[in-house]
Amino acid sequence: MSSLRGRQRLLRQRVYEHHARLKPPPLRTLLLEARAPAEFTAGLMSFMFANRLPRGDEQPVLVFPGLAASDTSTLMLRQFLRRLGYPGYGWAQGFNVGPRHGVLAGCRERLEEIANKYGRSVSLIGWSLGGVYAREVAKLHPELVRQVITLGSPFAGPATATNAYPLFRLLSGHRAEDPHLLERLRDPPPVPTTSIYSRTDGVVHWECSVQRHGELVENIEVRASHFGFGFNPAVLYAIADRLALPEGQWQPLSREGLRALLYPDIAHAVPTAPKRARGKPRATGLETS
Repeated sequence: MSSLRGRQRLLRQRVYEHHARLKPPPLRTLLLEARAPAEFTAGLMSFMFANRLPRGDEQPVLVFPGLAASDTSTLMLRQFLRRLGYPGYGWAQGFNVGPRHGVLAGCRERLEEIANKYGRSVSLIGWSLGGVYAREVAKLHPELVRQVITLGSPFAGPATATNAYPLFRLLSGHRAEDPHLLERLRDPPPVPTTSIYSRTDGVVHWECSVQRHGELVENIEVRASHFGFGFNPAVLYAIADRLALPEGQWQPLSREGLRALLYPDIAHAVPTAPKRARGKPRATGLETS
């Protein structure tokens, strides 16, 4: 047993060292964020084909915005959800300025409010930093969460591996460099969790958005900009497909047929840590914020 624990600690150390070496996306990738307006236009056109997209049982959906963004930034995404029959809600906390006193408590209250209104579990979608909150709230209240979908969220690597880190420090006043906190953030919530990411993300290093392999987790690669995640047609289709799954019958995205062109199924070079023993997910430093 002690030998196994030693190997687990060694592997976790290797994972940490690997991610610690990650750098923010280079300038050439950051410049590709200029395609976001084109993705927005393409997203608007997707509304015309919404009737052909997969549809589910009209579960409520709570959407969390990214850093320095508010519910206005997710308005189009929530309108898209409503077009598919899902009641889409914003997080109702103004601008996301990072960890601060009461923000996670506000997220939990918002989740409880929606779950009580509909008498059923809620699906969570988080864009960038909003995805980190979505995952943490799902860890605290898995009984209220149906599934989590994150869009370019930096939960698997250091904040320094993003081009948004200077803004994060300015707005939040936090350095977010505690290795123990980073290790806990990498743990997925005990509900189906999908991470949608892009290797051409100009803000967050793509490896920061790749989950460890597990029974209820999946990674979906798309060709999108960071600022275009909420509008990109491939992202919208993936979201529709995930939300359409019957409750209790979650399975990874199928990549058969034409889907293989949109969602490459490739092996990731990111080292993975062994599964943690089952039990209540550990609390993170965000809980006191």
